[in-house]
Amino acid sequence: MVEPLVLLPGMMSDARLYAHQLLKLGRDRAVMVAPIHIGERIEEIASGLLDQLPQRFALAGLSMGGIVAMEIFRRAPERVTRLCLMDTDVQADTPQVAAAREPMIVGAKAGRLDEVMRQAMRPEFLAPNPNRMQILDQVYAMARDMGSDVFVRQSRALQRRPDQQGTLRKIKVPTLVLCGAHDGLTPVKRHTFMAGLIPGAELQVLDNAGHLPTLEAPDAVTQALVDWLARTA
Repeated sequence: MVEPLVLLPGMMSDARLYAHQLLKLGRDRAVMVAPIHIGERIEEIASGLLDQLPQRFALAGLSMGGIVAMEIFRRAPERVTRLCLMDTDVQADTPQVAAAREPMIVGAKAGRLDEVMRQAMRPEFLAPNPNRMQILDQVYAMARDMGSDVFVRQSRALQRRPDQQGTLRKIKVPTLVLCGAHDGLTPVKRHTFMAGLIPGAELQVLDNAGHLPTLEAPDAVTQALVDWLARTA
């Protein structure tokens, strides 16, 4: 049986983040992008999604999507057939990081979402490729469509999120930890740490990508997901 694949986008992102993967992977299996902006806390978002998702599914999440994916696995490990965590973070916000979100929350509430997004997702978070600004323009466009209220809710959810190191130690399904070598937001060392917590996990670092590898190196990400989906459980 070919299990369906559920993709969770990053903060202020939608299905456009996975355009290449939807096109390629959707030829051979059911693929869906699930929203992660409905809820005030990571736990609430994950619980709401579990009510909508298939009974069993492969699960991949990028950035905030990876954080939600870990909570989904914590709540319902028997439903997740395999897991992929991309450019994300297993640890909770430090007090300093949580406090740094406050000015951006204030800015979003004041109607300055474009300015806030340019602070939250900066060029140096991506690989120094010629198309870097074009990719960022896509991200800013998705954010405008999502709106300021979503930015505030997602920021609050990230501030309050739980540490998931204990969850990762309990994973017994094929797991891929993937990140861009140039990720300036969640660096490679964090992914090395995460992969070390998960029994049998594979770590893959993409040389020509940063924090948004699905857009920066779409072919490489899609191939990595194909290989992960083919791994024997």
